[in-house]
Amino acid sequence: MLSQKARYALRALLDLVERGGTGSVQIAHIAERQVVPRKFLEAIMVDLKKAGLVESRRGRNGGYMLARPAAEISFAEVMRAIDGPIALVPCASQNFYARCGDCHDEATCAIRKVMSQVRESAVHILDTTSLASAARAEVLGPGLLGAP
Repeated sequence: MLSQKARYALRALLDLVERGGTGSVQIAHIAERQVVPRKFLEAIMVDLKKAGLVESRRGRNGGYMLARPAAEISFAEVMRAIDGPIALVPCASQNFYARCGDCHDEATCAIRKVMSQVRESAVHILDTTSLASAARAEVLGPGLLGAP
């Protein structure tokens, strides 16, 4: 399940996209528009900055902006930066693999096989959905999801 932290991160990034990349946006404005607790959003933005997804500026005209064009930032990248693995079980994860402690035979495990297929489908959608395409779909309708 997508954590509340990851949902807030996606909402904050989509807010930056909606502002058109015309400069930095103050965190107080993002928090107010997205109805996110400011202190929690500050911690989220620090994580997004560490992941290279946003940049920040200090001062009177300071705030946050996307570090790259919105078309180059995928939902999967944001989710991994905030929540870690996308897979539902650790043995199905490619980036955060861990063997399940109670598994008798990973090679024949039906649970792992099904969860690997689920992960592949989810990752395909999340990797091909950029912030830009999600922002367009929010305004124009869901037919645009998956486009860069």
